Amino acid sequence: MNPTRSPRSSPHTPLPHLDVAALRQRYRDDKDAVLRAIEALSARSRGVRPQLRRLARLTDAVLRTLWRGCGLPRTAALVAVGGYGRGELFPYSDIDVLVLLPDDARPHGDACLQQALERFIGSCWDAGLEIGSSVRTVRECLDEAAADISVQAALLESRWLAGDRRRFVALGHALAEQIEPLAFCRAKLFEMQQRHQRYENTPYALEPNCKESPGGLRDLHVILWVAKAAGLGHSWDELARRGLATAREARQLKANEAFLSLIRARLHVLARRREDRLVFDLQTALATAFGIEPGGVSGSAREQSARRARRASERLMRRYYWAAKAVTQLNQILLLNIQERLARDEHGEQALRPLNDRFFDRGGMLEVAGDDLYWRQPQAILETFLLYQQTPGIKGLSARTLRALYNARPVMNAAFRRDPVNRRTFLHILQQPQGITHALRLMNQTSVLGRYLWPFRNTVGQMQHDLFHVYTVDQHILMVVRNMRRFFMPEHAHEYPFCSQLAAGWDKPWLLYLAALFHDIGKGRSGDHSVLGARDVVTFARQHGMTAEDTELVRFLVAEHLTLSHVAQREDISDPEVIRAFARRVGDERRLTGLYLLTVADIRGTSPKVWNGWKAKLLEDLYRMTLRVLGGGAPDPHAEIEARRREALSLLALHALPHQAHQALWARLDVGYFMRHSADEIAWHTRHITRALAQTAQPAAATVVRARLSPAGEGLQVLVYCPDQPDLFARICGYFDQAGFSILDAKIHTTADGHALDTFQVATDTLAEHYRELISMVERNLPLALAPGAPLPSVGKGRVSRRVRSFPVVPRVQLQPDERGQRWLLNVSASDRKGLLVRIADVFTRHGVQLQLAKVTTLGERVEDTFVISSPTLHVAREQAALTQELLAVLDDA
Repeated sequence: MNPTRSPRSSPHTPLPHLDVAALRQRYRDDKDAVLRAIEALSARSRGVRPQLRRLARLTDAVLRTLWRGCGLPRTAALVAVGGYGRGELFPYSDIDVLVLLPDDARPHGDACLQQALERFIGSCWDAGLEIGSSVRTVRECLDEAAADISVQAALLESRWLAGDRRRFVALGHALAEQIEPLAFCRAKLFEMQQRHQRYENTPYALEPNCKESPGGLRDLHVILWVAKAAGLGHSWDELARRGLATAREARQLKANEAFLSLIRARLHVLARRREDRLVFDLQTALATAFGIEPGGVSGSAREQSARRARRASERLMRRYYWAAKAVTQLNQILLLNIQERLARDEHGEQALRPLNDRFFDRGGMLEVAGDDLYWRQPQAILETFLLYQQTPGIKGLSARTLRALYNARPVMNAAFRRDPVNRRTFLHILQQPQGITHALRLMNQTSVLGRYLWPFRNTVGQMQHDLFHVYTVDQHILMVVRNMRRFFMPEHAHEYPFCSQLAAGWDKPWLLYLAALFHDIGKGRSGDHSVLGARDVVTFARQHGMTAEDTELVRFLVAEHLTLSHVAQREDISDPEVIRAFARRVGDERRLTGLYLLTVADIRGTSPKVWNGWKAKLLEDLYRMTLRVLGGGAPDPHAEIEARRREALSLLALHALPHQAHQALWARLDVGYFMRHSADEIAWHTRHITRALAQTAQPAAATVVRARLSPAGEGLQVLVYCPDQPDLFARICGYFDQAGFSILDAKIHTTADGHALDTFQVATDTLAEHYRELISMVERNLPLALAPGAPLPSVGKGRVSRRVRSFPVVPRVQLQPDERGQRWLLNVSASDRKGLLVRIADVFTRHGVQLQLAKVTTLGERVEDTFVISSPTLHVAREQAALTQELLAVLDDA
C-alpha cells in the first residue's frame, strides 16, 4: 500500500484513560517471550509459524486497544496489509496498516479527523509499534491498485483488525471484480524476473537475501498471490485439492516455507533489527544458534578456529541452498501451471505440435507426452535437454515436463548413469553447436545434472570461503562453461579477441567444455581438488568411450588448470628458465592453448572484480613466450635484448630524441633490465629520463616521476627514477596507499651508478573519469614524498572488511632460494586491508632487504603477493626466521 511512516516525535494528544507506557511495556515483555521461543527452535523445527502468528496477534491486540481510544469515526476501518496482513509477523518486520475511510471523508479538510488520525498513529509509536500507515478511501485504494501491481498484492493479503467490517468487505469485493487474473499473473511474473535480476538470477549468492533472492520467501508469496487473484486457493493444501500442486509438492512447499521462515526469524533475533540477508557476520552465529556442528578439523589452533566457523556455516548454507533450489523449482512448476490454467480458461486449449512419440511443442514449451514418461522410459530424461537444444522455437520446459522431472528423481540412479544410451546422449548435449550453457543450467536447476554427473552433486550449494569466488562451486563451474562457450561464438568475439582467435582454430570445443565442467568438481572433498577432478574426468572419459588422446588432454587441463595463472602472477616470466620449465610442463601447443583458454574462462568466472587488463597481459605474455619455446625458438636472452633495443630505438626516433642520447642511460643498465621491460617501456623510460637529466644542473640527484595510462588497458603505469635509498619502496608504497591507489605490479631495478629505476602498475576506481588529473597529481606529489628528509609514510593498522572478519585468511609466508641461490622468492598470503603493502615494505627496510621484483595479486579480499628479494644476510638461517616471523606478525596484525 506504499505506507508512509510517521516520525516518533510527531506531536499528538495522548489517548485519554489509557496508560500507553504500561501497554508498551506489556507488549515488549510479550514480544521478548516470542523471541525467546524462536531462539529455542532447532534448525529442523517447523514450529516457527505459530510464533509468528502469536506475535501478529499480540500486535493486533495493541492496535485494537489504541484504535478504540483514538476517536476515529465508526465508519472507518483498520486493516492489516502486506506481510502483516497474512497474520504472521516477523520480529522486526514492517507493521503495515491501512486506515480505510468512507468515500466522502476528507482528512485534510476535517480538523477533528486529522487530529484523530495523528493521535492514533502517534500512540502506535508511543506503544512501541513502528508502523507504516496509509489512509485511503475504498475508491482511492482501487485507483492505486489499478496503477500499481504491488498495491494489488498488498490488498489481496489484507485482514480486518477493527472498525467498520462492512467497509473492509466492500473493498474485498470491489478488488476481486477489478483484478484480471491472467494480466495480474503476467505482471507478477515480470516483476519477479526483475527482482531476480537484481540478485543475479541465482539462489546461490554467498550472502543471499532469504526473502527477496531467487528461491526465497517472496517466490512463495508470488504463487499464493497469483492463486488468490485467480480464485484458485489461499493455501498450499487448497492448491493441491484443485490439482495445481500434487500432495508431495504441497508438503515440500510447506516444509521449505517453514525452514526459510525460521531462517528469517532467527536473523531478526540475532541482529535485533530487520535483517533478511544471510551476511557472513551472521552465518556462523546462526549456525551456532541452531547447534550445527562443524565436524572434525585439524591444523593449528588459529586454523582450527577458522575452519570450524567455515564448516558450521557451510552446513547451514548448504541446507539453505537446497531449500532455495527446491523453492525455485516448485515456484516455476506452479506458476507455469497456474498461467496455463488461466490462459486455457481465457483462450481455450493450446495446440500441441508433436516432435516425436514422447514430446510435444506446446506454444514454445517442451511438453512430455505423459506424466509417467520418465518412469517408463528413463532415457527420455536426457533426451529432454537434447531436444531443447536442437528444436528451433523451444524456449523452455512446460509445467507438466518440469513436474515430471521433479517427480522422476528416484529414477536417476546408478543404473541410469550406467546406461550406454544416456552416456551417448550426454556427450551429444556437450557436442551440440548451440544451447550448451542453457541446457546445462536447466539440467542443474532441475537436479538432473547432479544426479547424472554424480561428482557434480557434491558441488551444489558448496560455498567457497576464499574471499575470491563470489559464487558457489556449481554456479562457478557453470559460469566457466559459459565463458568458454562464448569464446566460440562470433557475436562475442569483441569481448576477448585473442581468446576468440585461438578458439577459432580449435577442432573439438566440447573437450574444453568438459574440462571446464570438471575443473573444480573436486572441491568440497578432502584432498587437492585438481587431482580429484583429474581422476573424475578420466573415469568419465573411460565410461563414455572417449579416445586415449582426448582423455589425456582433458585430464591434463583439469589437473593443471591453476598452473598458468600461478606462473604468470607469481614467477618472473622475464627469466628464460621460468619459461623453459613451464614449456616442459605443458608439452605441446594444443595443451598450451587449451590451458590458456581454460585459465581465462576460470578467472573471469570467479568474480566480476577479479579480472583486469593487467592479468590479461600477464597471461597473454606467458602464452606467447611459451609458444615460441614450444615452436623450437629456445629463448636466447642476447638475441631478445638486441631485438628490444632495436625496437626501442625505432620508437625513440619518432619522438625526435637526439642521436645517441640514449647511450648514457643504457650503459648503466644490465641485462636484467632489458629482459624485464618491453621495447615500449624501454623507449618510454629513456625518453623521459634523458630529457629530465638534460634539463637539470645536478643529474646525479635528480628525481624523475612520470605516469601514463597503462598499455595493459587499465590503471596507470608510473616510472620512478631517483637516487636509491633503503626505504624507497616503503615511501613509494606509502604514497600510493595514501593517494588511494592499489599496486598491481612492481618492477624494481637499480642502475650501475646507484639509481633506482622502478616501474609500477597501479589502479584506482576513479581512473576512467579523472585520469589526466590523477597523472598530474602523481607526477607532482610523488617526488615530494621521495625527497631527502621527507617524513616516512605513517603505517597505521588497516581496517579489514566485514567478510574478512567473518572468514579470515590464515597468514602464510614462504621464503625459498631460487635455482641459482642468488635471489630469494618470497610468497605472502593474507587477508587484504589498507596499508598492508606499506607494512611489508617497512619490514624489508628494517632487514636491509633489496627488492628486485614484486607481483601483487588481489583475489577478491585475499592477497597473494610474490617478491623477488636479495640480501647478504638471508644466507643465515636465523635471519631468514626473523624476517619470516616479523612478516607473519605484520600480516596477522595489519
